[in-house]
Formats: sequence, C-alpha cells, structure tokens
Amino acid sequence: MNTSGTLIEALTNSSLYRDYERAYTEATNLPIALRPLETWQLSLHGKCREASFCALMSNKSRSCAACLRAQDELVQSARDKPGVLNCAFGLSEVAVPVKLGGETIGFLQTGQVMRQRPTAASFKKAVAQGVELGIDLSESRDAYFQTPVVSQKKLDSATDLLVIFADHLSMKSNQIVVQTTNAEPPVITKAKQYITEHHSEDLSLSQVAKYVHTSVFYFCKLFKRTTGVNFTEFVSRIRIEKSKNLLLNRNLRISEIAYEVGFQSLTHFNRTFKNIVGESPTEYRGHLPRSA
Repeated sequence: MNTSGTLIEALTNSSLYRDYERAYTEATNLPIALRPLETWQLSLHGKCREASFCALMSNKSRSCAACLRAQDELVQSARDKPGVLNCAFGLSEVAVPVKLGGETIGFLQTGQVMRQRPTAASFKKAVAQGVELGIDLSESRDAYFQTPVVSQKKLDSATDLLVIFADHLSMKSNQIVVQTTNAEPPVITKAKQYITEHHSEDLSLSQVAKYVHTSVFYFCKLFKRTTGVNFTEFVSRIRIEKSKNLLLNRNLRISEIAYEVGFQSLTHFNRTFKNIVGESPTEYRGHLPRSA
C-alpha cells in the first residue's frame, strides 16, 4: 500500500465501509464520505442525502473553490480529533480522523445541515455571501429552506457514531497493510526502506537496484508493478511527506526544507510539492496552526 490515498480507496471499497455507510445514512438521514488526506473534490458531493443547496453551489466554480478552501480548514482542524466546520452559508459539517497507528490517513465526513431553522434574515445573509461568489441565490431559495435542521445533540451523537466507526476502520486499515506487506516482494520492501532512510541524498535508480542486488531493468518493472508508481515519483513522494513535517517549524525557510529533504533546487521542490499536494509549500504552511 504505497499511499494513504490508496489505503482509503481500499477501505471505501470494503464491505465493512459499504455496510456502515448504508446503515449510517438510513439511521441519521445524513450523507457520509470517507476521504483521503488530500482531495480536490467536495467529499459529500453526489452522496446519498447530499443537501440540495450544497449540490447547487458545487456546480458553480467560484462557490466550489470557496467550499474546497473551507473543507481544507475543516480537515486541518480534524487531524487528531473531530473537527466542525460552520460555512459562510450557515451549514455545518463534521470530520473525524481515521488513523493507521498514530498517523491520520483520512477522514470520515458528514453534515451539510443547519443547527437552527433557516429564516428570512439568514437567507438574506446567504444571498449577500452568494453574490460575492457569483451565485444567483434567487434560484435556490427553495433548496436553502429545505436544508435539514439538526439539533446540536443529534449532531454530537452522529459524531460519536463516526468516532466509533473510525476505530473500526483503523483496525481494518492495519489488516490491509499487513496483508499488502506480506504480499510485497522482499526486494521491494528492502528498497523502500533504503529510499526512506536515504531520501535526503542524491538517489538514483541504478544505485538502489545495486543495493538490492537486481538489474536496473528488472528492479524498475518490479517496483512499478508493486507500488503503482515509478521510482522517481516514489522518491519524490517520500521527500514531500518529510517536507510536510518540516513545514510545521516556521523557523525553517522553505528553501532550507527543500534541500534538507533531498531536492537540488527550490523550483523543483515547489513544482513537485504542488503536483503532489495540490498547492504550493507556502500555501500549505499557511493552513497550518499558527502555534505550530
């Protein structure tokens, strides 16, 4: 299992998750999604029980971008414990971390509800907010007032259910990792460990192939077939994950971090980081808690 995204995909396709998703939706009448750490899609969009008002907004590029930024704030607050998002339109969403060991690999998400019944005044405020995002909310009045209203107690109870299920998914993810590791050729396990330990050095395909005593051609094919990515991308992903931890230290300049994790130029680091994470190192650091 080479990335948390791949692991989350495996969990999403498991019968455990599908059965829970169905039971949770039927019991609470709320949407639910299991999302990876990084995604450029609205997690609850297209899900059963998605709020019609949210569905309308997601079809507008500017409002979708605003929602994605809000979603990012939500998961940043939910790295270690349940987080709550109260969006500019007055809707609430909850995210609960799913962990593998002590590492967060994804989030269970639910919500798209109001905690107070919508009023003419709240709709007027939403209209003002929507105009800034390029939405004609005069067409979505009905959808706004049809948004589910859930008490704080019920939302807390739904969150408790997600916390319990997140623990089950954590156990399931560990089973998947163990099964995958057992199926992984020892030569690849050894190579991945070597790459992780020497990621800050100038690694080459031939160097690692020599270390695990295989030909470059054989190692290249086996590595891609086993991990799902080529050697260069795997090394880049290891370096980017290491850089995320260093970005928590605001005393370190981004250029220092780039060279520390093994990149030979700041430009290459910035480009690779954005390709993998979806935003620049500066933007990513801007989302982190100021106390970090």
